[in-house]
Amino acid sequence: MIKFKRVLLKLSGESLMGEQQFGIDTRMLKYYAQQIKGLVDEGVELAVVIGGGNIFRGLGSDSGIERVQGDYMGMLATCINAMALQSALEEIGVYTRMISAIEMRQIAEPYIRRRAIRHLEKGRVLIFSAGTGNPYFTTDSAAALRASEINADVILKGTRVSGIYDSDPEKNPNAKQYNQLSFEDVIKLNLKVMDMTAFTICRENKIPIIVFNINEDQNLKKIISGEKVGTVVI
Repeated sequence: MIKFKRVLLKLSGESLMGEQQFGIDTRMLKYYAQQIKGLVDEGVELAVVIGGGNIFRGLGSDSGIERVQGDYMGMLATCINAMALQSALEEIGVYTRMISAIEMRQIAEPYIRRRAIRHLEKGRVLIFSAGTGNPYFTTDSAAALRASEINADVILKGTRVSGIYDSDPEKNPNAKQYNQLSFEDVIKLNLKVMDMTAFTICRENKIPIIVFNINEDQNLKKIISGEKVGTVVI
């Protein structure tokens, strides 16, 4: 029995790096593909939004690259990651559709909401790339927007830590983890779950967010079956 039928999984680009300093670690790519396949085998309708930070991050004003141009470069980085994930998934027999917010018809479908939902209904994994197609918006915002549009039951935000803490657990060994928070709690405590645009979209559309450690095997399956893993914002 699954608790969530339609899910949007948000992965950071950095999650694909593994122990490397940049780029794509094929071991991590295969690991995430297997995790996703496990959900599909359970009957979950799954969409994925992946960042591009392992290839290109936003640049400061001293980089010589204009902010808007830099944001578009970041969008293209997400497309490289999406193509890599698509290849890893199809290699293990998972049917996918890569959808890009920027038109590139040779490698990805354009985003058409009704078509995207139909793909989900047919059991295909959607991989959303190029963010929202607009500068000044993060892939967190893209995840919140697409989750709202496809009527997702939940956003699962995979991270390197086991949930939301009151301080950085990688720097503070005494950091306290929260099990459940309201949207109001997150704002009041100034916790960095997502950027404010993404967070507001989730709050207005009543989409819960579960932040969890995706590098712990079986966590995804546990969440889908209703077990309490990570931190839920509701």
